[in-house]
Amino acid sequence: MTEEQFIESLTTGWKTKNAQLVGVGDDCAVVRASGSGFGSALLLKADAVVEGVHFLRTADPMLIGRKALARAVSDVAAMGGVPRYALVTLGLPSGFQPVRIQKIYKGITALAKEWKIELLGGETTRTRDLVLSISLVGECSGYDPVLRSTAKEGDEIWVSGFLGNTQTVKHFTFEPRVREGKWLAEKKIASSMMDLSDGLGLDLPRLARASGLSFELALDQIPCAKGATLKQAFREGEDYELLWTVSPEKKEWRKKFPFATKIQKIGVMKKRSFKIAESVKELLHGYDHLQKR
Repeated sequence: MTEEQFIESLTTGWKTKNAQLVGVGDDCAVVRASGSGFGSALLLKADAVVEGVHFLRTADPMLIGRKALARAVSDVAAMGGVPRYALVTLGLPSGFQPVRIQKIYKGITALAKEWKIELLGGETTRTRDLVLSISLVGECSGYDPVLRSTAKEGDEIWVSGFLGNTQTVKHFTFEPRVREGKWLAEKKIASSMMDLSDGLGLDLPRLARASGLSFELALDQIPCAKGATLKQAFREGEDYELLWTVSPEKKEWRKKFPFATKIQKIGVMKKRSFKIAESVKELLHGYDHLQKR
């Protein structure tokens, strides 16, 4: 059973019928704050990093803290939101080093200051391995958050940045695409969006399934990072770049994109019945916590 299938089995019956809520299946949960439509919407995200899974004991403590918060910020960015408030749950193993934990919290604090996130508290408990869990509240003020499930047939598929070669220091130092995501949402450019945390090979099929569609890719247009193979660009995960779709009718948006961030069109959304090329199918894998590496 894959991670996605297991989560689905656990959350069966969690589908909300409340029109003010968006629940399981997106980068963040959405709570409409007031008025008709989304108007002002709160984005709720929980994310955890575990020693031995997301980082090694030898990693720079400040970068561990930065990554713990940055992952959740990236999910808020993927909805077009701005991060606002955070709680931190800390799981401490026996024999922990207080100085190391203090440095981890300095990393969290530094990124929080960068994005003007208020750190409001949390919880501490004893665990076998070091665990940091972030609960983050974001906001879309005056515009709708962008979901995974709203792509349309014929929409172009775009990604930001370069993919692959993340297992060195990039997975600690990536920049959450908050400004880019907010612009794409606020200007009503993106028809759907998510972040690439588990790899293009897993995350693009997730977006397609959520929207009831398939896709066609141009493999020669995939923006591989320096030194990365095409397989790594699809499968490695932890890119934390944006993946979004745009209606082909929006022809001028690219010229107005106000950021230096590289963006690249990589394909087109197709009907669900569209058969994905075998050369693409063999690349459609990524990071899954329940599968052997």
